[in-house]
Amino acid sequence: MKGYKELEVWQKAVNLATSTYELTKAFPDSEKFGLSTQVRRAATSVPANIADGWGRGSTKEYVQFLLVARGSLLELETHLIIAQRLGYLNADQSATAHKQVESISMMLNRLIAALRARKP
Repeated sequence: MKGYKELEVWQKAVNLATSTYELTKAFPDSEKFGLSTQVRRAATSVPANIADGWGRGSTKEYVQFLLVARGSLLELETHLIIAQRLGYLNADQSATAHKQVESISMMLNRLIAALRARKP
């Protein structure tokens, strides 16, 4: 593999970030500097940390950045749950986002496990 852009998990995370930006466009103006910003930051943090970890010098550092990406993904999921409860997302939008989060989470977990299983 030549780079992080070839990782399916990175590609899916970029797609999730992009779709999250689209979702937050419909949030009320009162959330412009609140929940909307938090959702976007968490969403972009996922692929950014996957990329950042790829560029590090060791497997241990890479795993650490993947763990940060996973944490950001869970933060995003929490923000999306709150957005749905506030009525900013409908059930279909929430379900679609949740499926994306779940898929990326499983991929990150598998990648982390595979990297941890490597012998130094």
